[in-house]
Amino acid sequence: MSIGFDAFIFFHDKRHPNEIGGREVEVFLTDLAVNRHVSASTQNQTLSALLFLYTYVREKPLGYVDVMWAKKPQRLPVVLTRSEVKQVLRELSGVPLLASQLLYGGGLRLNEGLRLRV
Repeated sequence: MSIGFDAFIFFHDKRHPNEIGGREVEVFLTDLAVNRHVSASTQNQTLSALLFLYTYVREKPLGYVDVMWAKKPQRLPVVLTRSEVKQVLRELSGVPLLASQLLYGGGLRLNEGLRLRV
């Protein structure tokens, strides 16, 4: 998701960037996390864009910005136990079995296994 500069301006009732400072940037970024539920990377990209705008375009650096950051999602990988892997491999034969054994035994990703040359 991308948050445009126009969203920042509209959030502050179309006020000119010269009238808006660090405090308004903090309020906008916090609103993104709390009310719009954007990801941490979207919030960080928006902050970088606003820092660039104020530092290099407006030539009025914001300095330190205190923001409530969006929570980074906890992604836990799904891992099969050894017995579950054995059950899966028992159901395969031929080329699919060989490919699966190579992927599992070598720790290969699917595309890495598919690109192997004999």
